[in-house]
Amino acid sequence: MSGTGTASLAINELREFASFSPCEQRYIKRSLDIGLGRQDAFKLWARDASEIASIRSQYVAYQDLKSLRGAIPDETAFEGIDDFMGKLLRVSAFDLAQERLSTFSAYRFLYERLLGAAIRPWLPAAFCAAAALPQIRPERRKKLLHSISEAAATAPGWSSREPCFYPEWVEKEAA
Repeated sequence: MSGTGTASLAINELREFASFSPCEQRYIKRSLDIGLGRQDAFKLWARDASEIASIRSQYVAYQDLKSLRGAIPDETAFEGIDDFMGKLLRVSAFDLAQERLSTFSAYRFLYERLLGAAIRPWLPAAFCAAAALPQIRPERRKKLLHSISEAAATAPGWSSREPCFYPEWVEKEAA
């Protein structure tokens, strides 16, 4: 792909990220630090005891990410989907239950980066299943399920292009 095409895709990803709420942006950056092992999330993201506990729980929930990366089934096969979808559903439910991702777009943005482009065909099913679980409050469940478009839920195909933009913590300069 040409440099111009890659730059254009990165700009689109930047714009998409900018469209998310500050809470979603913060959670996505924190989640990428935890899920990709980029930073010490406790040092960078914990502001109080409840966030320390939340980060600790997220580290535990994200332990399945390594095995998920290596086990993405073929879109047309049924072998292995029970274990794969079970783990993906559990991690997805954890993230949605944190109430910091409020749309399918934010969820998809995060999971494309955590698991790579090959995860895209599996995301609508995992999102809908996780959002419909009883662990998600009913009013939240409704909002989440309404956030996925018919086009996303029924897409006939998915891009295999890996994401370009991975948002990170930006240190604020002292004024």
